Amino acid sequence: MNNRKRAGIIAALIGLAGFMAMFNAGSPTSIVDWPVETYMGMAFTIGWLSSMPNWLAYVLAALVLILMIVGFYRFGGWIYSLVTHKR
Repeated sequence: MNNRKRAGIIAALIGLAGFMAMFNAGSPTSIVDWPVETYMGMAFTIGWLSSMPNWLAYVLAALVLILMIVGFYRFGGWIYSLVTHKR
């Protein structure tokens, strides 16, 4: 594993943790329950704002979280390549 992948993984973890902290700000839930609460909250929001079936809201919430992780990973690798001047 090279340093660019490590930077991407670290950026994905920090980005996801930041999103979970933002999504659960002001909530009395414990930090251990934040990932599930984030997923359920996103599914509820998607299902409530659009009149789609529950199963589709859960699938879309999972897809959004996966796309966020991939986006943060790519962003971290891109920032690392800018800092080290490598392509």
